[in-house]
Amino acid sequence: MKPTPLSRCLQAVHYKKLGVSVKVLVIGSGFGGLSAAIRLRAKGYEVTIVEKRDKPGGRAYVYEQDGFVFDGGPTIITAPWLIDELFELGGKRTDDYVKLVRLDPYYNVRFEDGTVFRYNGNAQDVMNEIRRFNPADERGYTTFFGKTANIFKAGFDLIDQPFTKLTDMVGVLPDLIRLRSDRSVAGFVNRHIRDERLRQVFSFHPLLVGGNPFRTTSIYALIHKLEQEWGVWFAMGGTGALVNALVKLFTDMGGTIRYNAEVQRIDVVNDGAVPRTTGARLADGSTVPADIVVCNGDVAQAYMTLVPPQFRKRNTNARYEKMSYSMSLFVIYFGTNKQYPDMAHHEILMGPRYRDLVEDIFTRKHLAEDFSLYLHRPTATDPSLAPPGCDSWYVLSPVPHLGGTTDWKTEAPRYRDRIMQYLEERYMPNLRQHIVSETYIDPLHFQGTLNSYLGSAFSVEPTLTQSAWFRPHNVSEDIRGLYFVGAGTHPGAGLPGVMSSGKIAARCIAQDYAISDPVA
Repeated sequence: MKPTPLSRCLQAVHYKKLGVSVKVLVIGSGFGGLSAAIRLRAKGYEVTIVEKRDKPGGRAYVYEQDGFVFDGGPTIITAPWLIDELFELGGKRTDDYVKLVRLDPYYNVRFEDGTVFRYNGNAQDVMNEIRRFNPADERGYTTFFGKTANIFKAGFDLIDQPFTKLTDMVGVLPDLIRLRSDRSVAGFVNRHIRDERLRQVFSFHPLLVGGNPFRTTSIYALIHKLEQEWGVWFAMGGTGALVNALVKLFTDMGGTIRYNAEVQRIDVVNDGAVPRTTGARLADGSTVPADIVVCNGDVAQAYMTLVPPQFRKRNTNARYEKMSYSMSLFVIYFGTNKQYPDMAHHEILMGPRYRDLVEDIFTRKHLAEDFSLYLHRPTATDPSLAPPGCDSWYVLSPVPHLGGTTDWKTEAPRYRDRIMQYLEERYMPNLRQHIVSETYIDPLHFQGTLNSYLGSAFSVEPTLTQSAWFRPHNVSEDIRGLYFVGAGTHPGAGLPGVMSSGKIAARCIAQDYAISDPVA
């Protein structure tokens, strides 16, 4: 991938040449914030991260109880070179801090008729599975996969460049038109594959980044090519081990991180043509002065609650209230005193409905009686995450965000019971009698603890009209010195997306507030 020309980041009203130390405040220690912080520290900026919670990670927070370790959020690692880049910037190797292992299978995709699609990175294995399900789809899959290679090339040429001006969007329109990005991922898959189960196998990926497969632009079909080419990985010790490795790298490089430091307000002054940030005020009343603020918080919630409205001409409450948002999640973390070796590290459990269930979640915002689930069993790869002879799990159900009518204070226990009963009856015999540790989170957690607008788990929905330039920008149009990273900004959710957002922000800052020759 070619590096983004720094000229794309240049906004004259934002430029500030400084020959002295430049202070950067990063709000939030998720993967986007850590990526930006490490890159900026490597460029010589004085960087402080403030984190609301008692541990780093944001949505990748880690829960530990009863001898079990539960990764709170992202567990699927792709595009490992983005991780390697960060350690290289610190003059280190990834292996010096954390061990990544490639999984096989990537996922088992299970259907209610009892069939299981074993999905990995071996092209012949994938073709054998297709042949086992429906031999007539071999040719269609070959055509589909060939087209994902073209989409991948175009898509990844966009993923780490900023879209701060309309002309940036105009430059990529020919590729978007040529690749028919107006089609959805499911629409693209369905043109080539006929078996309904195989259609689900190759179109569910947008759900992993908060997208409706029937509305998410077909550009996201690049995920299949990404996985086939570079694999699906796991950090030994859990995703939290990767978070801790990045935090250690950051502090080894001279960065500072503060926990239990919730931001109450981003400070802004209006002493020129464009308002500028001067840092942030914390919930305890103290202030953290900074020349630059990089916000890794949910972009909608951050603008609406942290930035005074008189300084927001473009990023108004009305703008964000009109956007569409990804679904939320109901996640049960549990430990069993029995192991289930037939279950893989990643299991996708498809329910009896596909499109109708997705419409319940995204459009009708109705909590359905049935569900499709993602089941995570990290002890299949790393037994140290549970006591001997035990398994550590989480089961995740996509659910409507809080724009619906579900009362989660009363519904959550009932929904939990239905999921556990379903798992026990279909996949994990006698499950409930073997659960020895458990906790769960629901949309109220995403809203209250993770400060996510409407309790959305992935922020702004990745539709075509909410992508690239149409997505909230990495560089604030309203306030000089304010930048955004994370799922709600360009390029979007998922580890490659949020880590690339940190890369984009760091590049733009290096141009706007140059203290040395911009690198990385």
